[in-house]
Amino acid sequence: MQSVLDAIAAGTLNAEMRLVLSDVPDARILERARNHAIPCAWLDCAPFKTKLDGEAEQRCIRLLQDAGVDTVILAGFMRIVKPGLLAAFPHRVLNIHPALLPAFPGLQAWAQALAYGAKVAGCTVHFVDAGTDTGPIIVQRCVPVREDDTTESLHARIQAEEHLAYPHALRLLSENRLTVVGRSVRIT
Repeated sequence: MQSVLDAIAAGTLNAEMRLVLSDVPDARILERARNHAIPCAWLDCAPFKTKLDGEAEQRCIRLLQDAGVDTVILAGFMRIVKPGLLAAFPHRVLNIHPALLPAFPGLQAWAQALAYGAKVAGCTVHFVDAGTDTGPIIVQRCVPVREDDTTESLHARIQAEEHLAYPHALRLLSENRLTVVGRSVRIT
């Protein structure tokens, strides 16, 4: 979130953050939102632990629509997004994943890459679809995997690239330079 706010403040991203939601009641992102005078709320997703569904999904959609949101960006939201939210914001829900998708979807992608012996790792910003980390890819950024890397050191380098990738992808979207064609994203 901070990298997106920084890009907005620097004038390199023509956007406005209208609402911050978190499924963790004491998440740092809520504190950051309050510090920047951005409306924010905790979204109780019970009874589900791994997905946004049912009444929680409907509440989320209402909150976003009431705030005038036109694009949803996910960061650290470790839940499967269901069709209701995707239909409410078609090709306007984005996620960032700490791997070069389609490799290493799911949790702890940097650890997966290290355990596999990958020589290159990175991050992917993609449109969200009904799968897990399967949506059309917008941008990717790479980092080398070093022989002395630990999961922590690799993850830190990937996070640095995430802070560049997300504002870049959002800039392309805000400039209407992205077109989804099947499983691909065309950048003009």
